[in-house]
Amino acid sequence: MAKDPKFTAREVAQIGWYTARMAKRGIAGENVHLGDLERKVERIIDGAREREGKQAADAAAAEKAARKAAAKAKNRK
Repeated sequence: MAKDPKFTAREVAQIGWYTARMAKRGIAGENVHLGDLERKVERIIDGAREREGKQAADAAAAEKAARKAAAKAKNRK
């Protein structure tokens, strides 16, 4: 399994909420369906991974643009 990303405060709160709901359902018995809540947690984790990927790509693009601008400025002198 892939490494878990860093979560925002909202994502942590949502995962905590769904985990608490799963625990509450778990008290009801072993035969209680938890799949819907597990899918919601997985969706939050997948969204966080996607967000981190986009942020990394944006940071790389910004760094590349900064290097290009610095090289251009250096050539002008």
